[in-house]
Amino acid sequence: MRAYVLIALIAAVVTYLATWATLKISHKYKLYPQIRARDVHTRPTPRLGGVAMFLGFLVAMGAAGMFGWFRSVFADPIHILAIVAAAAIITLIGFLDDLYDLDWTLKLAGQFVVAGILAWQGVQIVSLPIGGLTIGSFGTSLVVTVFLTVLVMNAVNFIDGLDGLVSGVALIGTLTFFGYTYLLAQKTSPTNYFNVASLISAIVIGMCIGFLPHNWRPAKIFMGDSGAMLLGLLMATSALTVTGQIDPHMVGRDDLLPAFIPLILPLAILILPLLDFSLAVIRRLRAGKSPFAADRQHLHHRLQDLGHGHVGSVLVFYIWTALISVSCLLFFFWPWEAILAFDLIGIVLATTYTVWPIIRRRMKEPQNG
Repeated sequence: MRAYVLIALIAAVVTYLATWATLKISHKYKLYPQIRARDVHTRPTPRLGGVAMFLGFLVAMGAAGMFGWFRSVFADPIHILAIVAAAAIITLIGFLDDLYDLDWTLKLAGQFVVAGILAWQGVQIVSLPIGGLTIGSFGTSLVVTVFLTVLVMNAVNFIDGLDGLVSGVALIGTLTFFGYTYLLAQKTSPTNYFNVASLISAIVIGMCIGFLPHNWRPAKIFMGDSGAMLLGLLMATSALTVTGQIDPHMVGRDDLLPAFIPLILPLAILILPLLDFSLAVIRRLRAGKSPFAADRQHLHHRLQDLGHGHVGSVLVFYIWTALISVSCLLFFFWPWEAILAFDLIGIVLATTYTVWPIIRRRMKEPQNG
């Protein structure tokens, strides 16, 4: 555990300092776009925070490669090089989009290329925990992996509309996922707790911790598409690599649900971004627009229209992300009856907070009447 904490700390410090430097450079050379109609901020703000986050990722990954603890992780460098290359390419695509507003088809093509690089080099779903079920062929595995990776990248990118939203949601979700991968490593490999999924999760945690102070309201800098797509890519990669830690032949009926966590947990963590993404695509296609055409009808915009302030809207996402992700992790420890009770209480509290502006207005109506 100390090794992962050290890696997260390195990622946090480097990201924090690199973000500060990026902020200074962006203001000096006026590297920020004009305010758009859908934006909720009122002054031009740099959007190149993703570059600093990538530097945090790169330095932390390099540091891990120098530590003997992670010798087994770097024993097969092809996977690591593929992950680093994919992260570099997606950061470059996002960087260009943040500066020059690339056409959505070009950006989507780049996402598929990046996901293809990972899948081609073996970072892909191979087996499922159902009595030894394996994906039918390399081609099928590649297609499924690419689709899921692109889906996660876009889902994370779509909710990047409020100060601290993406970095906080990613931090909460990845903390939970790291807990799962660490516990899984203890169970499947008691003599070696080090694996790619836990390493990437620790780095993402550090990146978010280092970036969030600069991005909390009022944000001094945004992560932009470069940062949001980078986080989505790394979260998807972590989930894909952990599926290889489970031997599907060894999963009994009692362990079936916990064994599905590497597939369920990433989707559960991103349930709100995925919901937002799906609703946006349907809404835009019905209007005859591109599915990637920007608008001001995302979930975080609707929360503000409901009456939540900026921070309140962000906290709604935090609360639901924490509730869903922790509920999945609890399958490692609690019986399903206890988890159901926890979820019912959590849903009542989370729903109450979500609709609180409406409750507050109705409580005031008799007084105003």
